[in-house]
Amino acid sequence: METDLLLKPATELAELVRDGEVTSRELVEASLERIEALEPELNAFCHLDPEGALAAADGVGAGDSRPFAGVPIAIKDTVEVAGWPYTLGSDAFGDFVPGYDAFVVRRLRDAGFVAVGKTSLPEFGILPVTEPRRFGPTRNPWDTERTPGGSSGGAAAAVAAGMVPLAHGSDGGGSIRIPAACCGLVGLKPARGRVSRGPTQGDDFLVQDGVLTRTVAESANLLDVLAGYEPGDASWAPPPSEPFADSARREPGRLRIGVTTTGAVDADLDPQCERAARDAAELLAALGHEVEEVEAPWGGQDLLRVFAVVFGTPVAMGLFFGAQLTGREPSEELVEPLTWTIWNGIQRRTPVDYLLARTQLANHARAIMALWEDHDVVLTPALAQRPVRIGEIDSCSDDPWDDFRRSGKFTPYTATFNVTGQPAISVPLFHGEDGLPLAVQLAGRPADEPTLLALAAQLEAARPWVERRPALATA
Repeated sequence: METDLLLKPATELAELVRDGEVTSRELVEASLERIEALEPELNAFCHLDPEGALAAADGVGAGDSRPFAGVPIAIKDTVEVAGWPYTLGSDAFGDFVPGYDAFVVRRLRDAGFVAVGKTSLPEFGILPVTEPRRFGPTRNPWDTERTPGGSSGGAAAAVAAGMVPLAHGSDGGGSIRIPAACCGLVGLKPARGRVSRGPTQGDDFLVQDGVLTRTVAESANLLDVLAGYEPGDASWAPPPSEPFADSARREPGRLRIGVTTTGAVDADLDPQCERAARDAAELLAALGHEVEEVEAPWGGQDLLRVFAVVFGTPVAMGLFFGAQLTGREPSEELVEPLTWTIWNGIQRRTPVDYLLARTQLANHARAIMALWEDHDVVLTPALAQRPVRIGEIDSCSDDPWDDFRRSGKFTPYTATFNVTGQPAISVPLFHGEDGLPLAVQLAGRPADEPTLLALAAQLEAARPWVERRPALATA
């Protein structure tokens, strides 16, 4: 079997299984072997189920018509998988094991994927680095002294290293796009309401589920699998006029593209990150698009305090429910100092404070989205800094709130589009002088993933990145 088999697109792997050229067991065994070989160095997974994965693989045979029949995948530990531990990276959940699948997991299984395990995340998905106290730091396959990003850092490390061809992730402030940028992957945050958060939630103001992939086509194909209304959803995005996979194959036409390097948090912009945005703008202009510099309406707003109330409330709820599931009261011993700081801050607020904060963010979102009246897409850097070193942002420091603010200076471009609910995608167009991937972010109109996917695919064709891999992925 080829050593780079798991670096092939998931659609191609499924076709090999369907045609009988490769068995699902061979794919899953290859995945488990790479995980065994690289996990001691990368620490991407917090749970593995080899026996269950091989049993599921043995149930897939040649001719299986499901679009991804027999392809291994990893699930981020933010969603429930029946029979697997559910921890959100925290001791607060103890050894809790749910008896049901989240809707996104059920959809992935229905598409034929074989789940091999759960990937790690920072406690409760708070930080853009993946270094939970419970499981230890996850490392970037491009440079193991650096972060793979967060909160879908385990997922990104697993895909970049060739442990799995793609992986589930979630994004509440950049948690798909940030690790994609750190690890040289494609990271699409779908529009608000595009993917059901059920069965435990009716909707979510900030968080959307998605995937980390190597190509735009794979991200589009997986969005077709995950997207759509589920009974009981409180709100949902309007369905597209055609499959997302078809949109990714279309020419985007001549688009009006705004460019800004201003972040929502005042931060020093690394020259390499700025150059990536400028080079991407030049490439877009060369492809025939109308490109112009724009003034970012989110600049100078400093919404971190308001965002922290809206973002922190679900974190506090997670601690409360985790403690309830294990029969304990929330306590400082159960969580990291940053989580405890957020818990105490939320306890001092009232439900009215939360609703006022959401209203304030919604009002800012209306002003921000006016920018798209004259533009189809807005281009920004994906990150303000190169992937930080392990330990540089520490949820267990003496001043964890300072580390939270520090994380905003690392990633000042992503959370804006969780607030507005717009789709946004990180694409690894370039490679930095430091040998690490160098990405940019594209943000589209509300519910307009088709334009983003078409444009991102055009960029991928003009500046292919799929063959750029860390040495670990081909070792």
